[in-house]
Amino acid sequence: MKIIKVMIIDDSALVRQGLSDVLTDDPSIEVIAVAQDPYVAADKLRVQVPDVIILDIEMPRMDGITFLKKLMTQHPIPTIICSTLVSIDSDERLRVFEYGAVDIIQKPKIGTRQFINEIRMQLLDVVKAASQANVKKLTKPPKRPQVKKTADVMLPRPSNATMIKTTEQIVVVGASTGGTEALRILFQQLPIDMPGMVVVQHMPEGFTAAFSRRMNEICQVTVKEAQNGDSILRGQVLVAPGNRHTLIKRSGARYYVEVKNGPLVCRHRPSVDVLFRSAAQYAGKNSVAAILTGMGDDGARGMKELKDSGAYTIAQDEASCVVFGMPKEAIKLGAVDKVISLDNITETILHALVRK
Repeated sequence: MKIIKVMIIDDSALVRQGLSDVLTDDPSIEVIAVAQDPYVAADKLRVQVPDVIILDIEMPRMDGITFLKKLMTQHPIPTIICSTLVSIDSDERLRVFEYGAVDIIQKPKIGTRQFINEIRMQLLDVVKAASQANVKKLTKPPKRPQVKKTADVMLPRPSNATMIKTTEQIVVVGASTGGTEALRILFQQLPIDMPGMVVVQHMPEGFTAAFSRRMNEICQVTVKEAQNGDSILRGQVLVAPGNRHTLIKRSGARYYVEVKNGPLVCRHRPSVDVLFRSAAQYAGKNSVAAILTGMGDDGARGMKELKDSGAYTIAQDEASCVVFGMPKEAIKLGAVDKVISLDNITETILHALVRK
């Protein structure tokens, strides 16, 4: 069994001890060093290099974001931000992902010890997921294991009925670990008259709104967090809100989204499998799908259903993925028509839409 080596950087002795106690209870994790600020951490990094760093933001002498930028430039190590300063709509939350953090844990301002005990399982899962992230290629956040449900809990499997061809086409995309940066690259390449797109990116509740706003500022297309009943329009990207499933629906020639509660599917809400299955059911051959970097297998079965319904399906290749999990599982199922690098996915989507 490979032991995951962890370094904790936090100016609070209480936090350092609490995190250490939780992590060392797991036989697969070893806390090899703790530090009260980035300068002490830098000295210890010269002696031992951890597999994962847990990093606070607000610290003396150097803040965590500055340290994160230096670390990712000089010696990238999977880093989890654990801070009170990463609330849902904070600029810091967006910045830490941009600078290379793989996940975020938001600490409360009070009740730290109780909080650490309450998030014990989440913390262990996040550390184990982060240890597998390839931060040298892109950046960003992983997911945690729970009892898995399939998309059956949200909607039935697609029928064998022939999908009526319309002039309207849609694009559906799923991503997880590393996906925020991958989606930025994809979105910025989209032309303003792009067919409507719906995206599931595994994110905490609330962060999807801030992410959508940021993407809307830097892209030609309109990017917004999906709301129940939103039409899927040309030149617009709808991002599934965190903690809610988003499904494709159709009324005549009009496609729209249904945003609803439901159980975790493939350990996630929103789930890529739910989005993809609904697209197979209501759009079928009128759709193009892409599965991007991410840990686990969410989206693999849904993509197979999409391919079987006549959709054109694309997977990001291993070389450009932060974590080659979700694309790999889709490829293994025979669900993918084309495996291609991230830089070429937008062009491939557009060519597929023209061919249809």
